[in-house]
Amino acid sequence: MNSSPASRHRVLVADDHPIVREGMVSIIDGARDLDCVAQASGVEEAVQAWESHEPDIGLFDLRMADGDAVSAISRIRASHPKARILVISSYDTDEEVYRVIKAGARGYLLKDDRPEIILDAIRLALQGQTYLAPHLAGKLATRIGEDSLSEREVEILTMVAEGHRNTAIASRLNISTSTIKFHLNSIYD
Repeated sequence: MNSSPASRHRVLVADDHPIVREGMVSIIDGARDLDCVAQASGVEEAVQAWESHEPDIGLFDLRMADGDAVSAISRIRASHPKARILVISSYDTDEEVYRVIKAGARGYLLKDDRPEIILDAIRLALQGQTYLAPHLAGKLATRIGEDSLSEREVEILTMVAEGHRNTAIASRLNISTSTIKFHLNSIYD
């Protein structure tokens, strides 16, 4: 049974490759709880679409013909500080992941991820969590360097890299999920 239109989360998809964009829209529209309300082929269109449609979440390609997701995120979050945006890319370097997370993205996906991973990441971001594939979290941890993190932050980042969700980490460490979120925000900062 499909959810009623009012209970479906509104998604904006931005990618400058029409076939990729249409594929992401198809994945999203096939989900019972998500609805693609707008599409954009570049940064300028994405920013305008965000203003026009006020989606619950965005799924943006890292690099588009007129700029990158980092600039789109910065511009959108300037007027919508709680905007939730995920970035999807074929690039998996630690520098790219770091730049995106630092800009305020709620996660980083790869274009070769399975559709269910993309949908799970969208749902996690809608719940206020951040999604990073385990190997990307590992790269981010390596870039940051353990000496700049507290022992607890290293412990949490290691569990994220192993693929554990915030709730499982909180349960395992006997702390609240809001404490996990606090530590993750500190790590990203």
